[in-house]
Amino acid sequence: MWPGQQHPEGGQHPHHPQPGPYGPPGGPQQSWNMPTQPAGPAVPVPERRGTATVVAVVAAAVVVVAAAVTGYLVLGGDGDESARPPASTGSSAPVTDGARTDAGEQPTVPGWRTVTNPRTGIAFDVPPEWGLRPASWSTYVADDSDPEEIPLVGFSAPAMLEEKWCVSDADLDGSPDETWLAAAGSRAEGGARTPQEAARDNASLWVYGGYTQPDRAKVTKGEAEPYTTASGITGSVATASSMGVEPEGKCDTDGKATAFAFKNPKGDIVSWTFVGAKGVREEVPDTTVHKVLSTVRLAGG
Repeated sequence: MWPGQQHPEGGQHPHHPQPGPYGPPGGPQQSWNMPTQPAGPAVPVPERRGTATVVAVVAAAVVVVAAAVTGYLVLGGDGDESARPPASTGSSAPVTDGARTDAGEQPTVPGWRTVTNPRTGIAFDVPPEWGLRPASWSTYVADDSDPEEIPLVGFSAPAMLEEKWCVSDADLDGSPDETWLAAAGSRAEGGARTPQEAARDNASLWVYGGYTQPDRAKVTKGEAEPYTTASGITGSVATASSMGVEPEGKCDTDGKATAFAFKNPKGDIVSWTFVGAKGVREEVPDTTVHKVLSTVRLAGG
């Protein structure tokens, strides 16, 4: 379910060792400004792929999340995508990137770390145990039935928690697939008509793509509601979650997502999203998700 991630150097780290939807490293770079795919009727697939797994450079935690989580590639442009699920323990050391951490941004929560995405102009804070990926990384989820793995939704410059939370070989190809516990990132909403639409679609598509597909009925969608961050940014926030996912592999779990979308000073719609496993011992508490959300701000003030 978790497709992949992309790294600035083109390395590949898929939840499932599969080529990313944008071709092999070195191919033409794609913009994550691409519109979010509408949530159409579910398409039956022969088997369900493992939820979140680490894709080389991106897919492994939150770089490009597709239905089967495959990832890699460095995205050029303003948009983004990502996600993953549960099981074995393990975490990776935080990874930092000068373009994101040396931009003069200071955390608004003492002891936390600041995530900056120069493509979207968004900054937010995460607890110190979260790892930071370079601004060139993107993660997304795609439909398991799509041979080209075109992203349903994703984000870039992600922060990830326990990138190797669960490790398995769901597709029995002899290569271990890594699934992260949770991730958060931002993206430009090139195809959204309103912040409300962007927030609703992002939250529901992350849960469907990363945890429930091909069953859309297991996704519970919340209504978009007005929200103002601590810095005074006003937009719309929406949540989505799943219940009753039948685990077909040790990394399959229910999931949840929270998305916040707003118009930047230029009038463009941009968004921030959190996605993670639900109903597991290590689940990120909603109070923590809300605290991270409250720190969303424009980079540079």
